[in-house]
Amino acid sequence: MAVWIGFILFVFVALALDLGVFNKAAHKISTREAFKWTSLWVSLSLMFSGFVYFGYDNHWLGLGDTVGHDVGGMNAALTYLTGYIIEQSLSMDNIFVIAVIFNYFKIPQKYQHRVLFWGILGALVFRGAMIGAGVFLVEKFDFIMYVFGGILLWTAYKMIKGGEDDIHPEENPLLLQLRKFLPVTKMMKGEQFFVRRAGRVVAMTPLFVALIVVETTDVMFAFDSIPAIFAITTDPFLVFTSNIFAILGLRSLYFVLASLLDKFEYLKYSLAAILAFVGLKMLVLHPLHIEMQEWTSLVVIVVLLAGGILYSVQASKER
Repeated sequence: MAVWIGFILFVFVALALDLGVFNKAAHKISTREAFKWTSLWVSLSLMFSGFVYFGYDNHWLGLGDTVGHDVGGMNAALTYLTGYIIEQSLSMDNIFVIAVIFNYFKIPQKYQHRVLFWGILGALVFRGAMIGAGVFLVEKFDFIMYVFGGILLWTAYKMIKGGEDDIHPEENPLLLQLRKFLPVTKMMKGEQFFVRRAGRVVAMTPLFVALIVVETTDVMFAFDSIPAIFAITTDPFLVFTSNIFAILGLRSLYFVLASLLDKFEYLKYSLAAILAFVGLKMLVLHPLHIEMQEWTSLVVIVVLLAGGILYSVQASKER
């Protein structure tokens, strides 16, 4: 229990410092600043793999004993890194959708960080609940692995066939319900999510509307991405920490990549291939009780991701 509490406290302290100290004043996030934050989050994520290695190897705070599975330090670290890379790579598609949402609601760049901060804070809670439910289902029902595998293959197909035209922020179900109770202002009200009169909320601002759409969109992405990591491991601690570290770096990664997404037009094929790979692992290897080595999955995923990026960059240069 101590290791869970310690990790969650670390996450909330990091988020409090982010919004309350380093980004207290609304401002446009430059690419240079975003790159520094991205480097910091990636470094922390990689350093945490060292903690996973020694923690599982020496059973610190019950790791590999009362917390998680007894898989050994090296296997645990490789599994964590594989899960982290899967979640981080799949977040690329999430970044594209967030860019569409901000453009649709005309959210100024200096307020985008605030929306992403609260959106990701909510995502931590929702994903934690979904991971807990996933672990319960996997442990209780063996067939759920085949369900997850089918979801991943279907998602891979949708990723290849889909496009920007499939994204309709104005049709978000939760937003449509909220609009029945509160109107939406036409103009921004600074950093405010709501307009209050006499202490009573009377309207939503476009900033809050964008937050709702980003939040619900992330939940939908989680239904696709979380099953992917269960093809790698069912260890709840490794699933949760790798997923959360990927989400924590999503804000800064968005500001680094948002203006460059059009240069990675073939990346979606890499992401689809990754989803298909882990989906087939669930549908083919699991019923045969064949276990793929942790380093093999890691290598395959890195190669697929790097291949899509390099091919996209090369194609962009040729044009």
